Amino acid sequence: MITVNDFQAFGHQDHGWLRACHHFSFADYHDPDRMGFGPLRVWNDDHIRAGTGFPLHPHQDMEIITYVRRGAVSHEDNLGNRGRTAAGQVQVMSAGTGIRHAEFNLEDEALDLFQIWVQPDENDHTPRWDTRAFDRDHNSRGFVTLVSGRDGREHQDTLFINQDAAFMAAIMDSGDEECIEIDHGRRAYLVPAQGTVEVNGVMVSERGSAEITAETKLSVKALEDAEVVVLDLP
Repeated sequence: MITVNDFQAFGHQDHGWLRACHHFSFADYHDPDRMGFGPLRVWNDDHIRAGTGFPLHPHQDMEIITYVRRGAVSHEDNLGNRGRTAAGQVQVMSAGTGIRHAEFNLEDEALDLFQIWVQPDENDHTPRWDTRAFDRDHNSRGFVTLVSGRDGREHQDTLFINQDAAFMAAIMDSGDEECIEIDHGRRAYLVPAQGTVEVNGVMVSERGSAEITAETKLSVKALEDAEVVVLDLP
């Protein structure tokens, strides 16, 4: 089953320096029917003006994936980590027993990103942060897994999260079609970061989403040049 959500149907907030779109209830946006999807608790689509950002603040017991679509985000935390994650790259922060961090757009251009919160497999993990660069021009490789905690273990060339989930992305030319296998009993959350796609014949528009259950194979067809991300969930 595929349930499509249009971008305009999400929660939208304009703070001036930040334009935020919340796929699920978050901060001042509350919809009792949109509290998450399995262990996926937050999917925020943020547009952050140059020279602004989030000052030091705490998190606990959450796996936080940040996928940068345009610009770059600069991170620092109380563990001594500092880093810059640019478009096409991903960062992961396991909040675990507690971490305080700040994220700023120190660039001369706006920053567009997805920030995704996944509930961990259990509480009180050791907090950590990591980022990794990936080849964004990988349309000939199909979907590439960028983050994974599948089967509770680390996987080569991916960032690790403490949940049996995997985050993947693809850059697709118009007319391209890629397939994704979904294990029986699992679910997926798909978002076209750019462009419109069809998923098993169902159209999903740019920055909308598809909630996918009881499907074991996804055929993703780009109706125009597209950038697509998918979260495979238990």
